[in-house]
Amino acid sequence: MSQESLSTNRLSSTITIGGDLTVNRIGYGAMQLTGPNVWGEYPDRTGGLAFLKEVVAAGVNFIDTADTYGPFTNEQLIHDALYPYPQGFVVATKGGFVRGGPRYEDLDAVGNRMYLRQAAFTSARRLGIKQIDLYYLHTPQAKDVPFEDQIRTLKELQDEGVIKHIGLSNITAEQLHVAQTIVDVVAVTAHYNIGVRVSAPLLKAAKESGIVFSPWHPAALPKGDSAPCFHAVLDPIAEKHGVSLPQLALAWQLHRYENMLPIPGTTSLDHLKENLAAAAISLTQDEVDTITHVVPEE
Repeated sequence: MSQESLSTNRLSSTITIGGDLTVNRIGYGAMQLTGPNVWGEYPDRTGGLAFLKEVVAAGVNFIDTADTYGPFTNEQLIHDALYPYPQGFVVATKGGFVRGGPRYEDLDAVGNRMYLRQAAFTSARRLGIKQIDLYYLHTPQAKDVPFEDQIRTLKELQDEGVIKHIGLSNITAEQLHVAQTIVDVVAVTAHYNIGVRVSAPLLKAAKESGIVFSPWHPAALPKGDSAPCFHAVLDPIAEKHGVSLPQLALAWQLHRYENMLPIPGTTSLDHLKENLAAAAISLTQDEVDTITHVVPEE
């Protein structure tokens, strides 16, 4: 499907991951359902359990998490709220980071075979499933093992049935190409939004391969000195469509690529519903291009 057809006709309401996992166009990033600095339990456990049920009731059938969120508490909260999972519901999780304490600086990458195997098996156990639908290598930055060996470990886990589909997080386009020589990669997730385009080459590579691109912080808006320049472009378009700027940011993401799967996070039901409503916004190709060109992309 071309970008032009996406902009002039109603956007497809679903995408398919790996040929067999069909999910709605906007997922949910669960990272905020943890303690401060993504450390420890979500302070309002009862509220967190209820909120996850509302996420599913609102129509979300793809949730993104990771073993390092908490660590471990986010996966357990998802299980406790939603297991047994509804038919067609997909939980994507990640492994490869370790958390040595409550500070962000205590985060490090480990890629050796036994650690990645333990991470995948224990994620599956916390989620209450025998096979993880989509499992991401959380980072390619591990220094203990070459990147290619980490990918081979994921393939081993896939061959054993622990992982159904393999994804990669926070990688470069070049690393995607390397991984694709070893295993089928069905999805990538990266920091990408209106103001942050460092992953534009990865988006281009995902398009060329026809795989899912799942941006995190997808609706974030620029702040600081650059904000007025963005507002000059975004405000008139948002006003024309009667939508908020975060909604416009999400709609722009969906119009960029037919296999785009943004995963905005929130702990507010009103904010969640506002995010999901962005899937119904139809932009023209000129509007998409105008927003895109605020920040040059390769």
